[in-house]
Formats: sequence, structure tokens, C-alpha cells
Amino acid sequence: MAGKFIKVKCPDCGNEQIIFDRSASIVKCNVCGAVLAEPKGGKAEIKGDVLEEMS
Repeated sequence: MAGKFIKVKCPDCGNEQIIFDRSASIVKCNVCGAVLAEPKGGKAEIKGDVLEEMS
């Protein structure tokens, strides 16, 4: 199953950022540095609110 890009809202500062849902490394917010996603051996654990899934 292929991964996809998702738009996530940072829980700390509200910044909206597009990330990969199967990220192999920790993804941090570009504005405040909060962790948005952590790898979990497949689909990443998303820490922020998912706003949109890109097709």
C-alpha cells in the first residue's frame, strides 16, 4: 500500500504543513520545531491534526 501526503496542523503554533504519512524519520514543524510525526515501522504516528489528504 502506497503512502500519501497529508496536511497537518501543528498542535503548538497552528502552522499548517504538508508531510508524508509514512515518514521514516521524525518530522518537525518548520515554525516552532514541535514534533509532527514519528516513524513507527510503516505508517507514522501523526501528532497534529490531519486537515487534508492529498490525492
